[in-house]
Amino acid sequence: MDAPVFCTFCAEPLQPAGRHPVCTGCGRVHHRDPKVGVGVVVLDEQGRLLLVRRGVDPGKGRWALPAGFVDAGEDPRHAAARETFEETGLEVEVGAVIDVYPSTATGGHSGASFFLAFEAVAVGGTLAADDDALDAGFFGPQALPELAFASTRDAALRVAARASRQQHRL
Repeated sequence: MDAPVFCTFCAEPLQPAGRHPVCTGCGRVHHRDPKVGVGVVVLDEQGRLLLVRRGVDPGKGRWALPAGFVDAGEDPRHAAARETFEETGLEVEVGAVIDVYPSTATGGHSGASFFLAFEAVAVGGTLAADDDALDAGFFGPQALPELAFASTRDAALRVAARASRQQHRL
């Protein structure tokens, strides 16, 4: 997204000044707020990963975690559950943060300044692609399709490794 050129309060031109542009008319400093992306790693009973086939760029046609943007004032876990339901029809209980990925890990062009990946468990609903997902399904670790983002692979591998360690402890 390009930086603003005019002040949103008085419509005078902005002057680049350090990290944040300053209005030449009223002197207001314009801070560019980060966009926060959220997504979930859901494994089924067989340890397969829930993925959606993206219907929009970036990564259109490739697969990724169910994900989307946090709305202003929205709790990130609620946003992750909402996006998962919108894209897959599944209701999830969102758990721990797996990691926070900078935009470089999501390809640098996703519109998100950073991406929070959460662990989640499916607790209801019926799997069906919707919203901006072309398809949705569960995939085994040896049968992953082409992934849109490095963050998808990293988060999935972390959760799978943790699940494997927990199984071996039993």
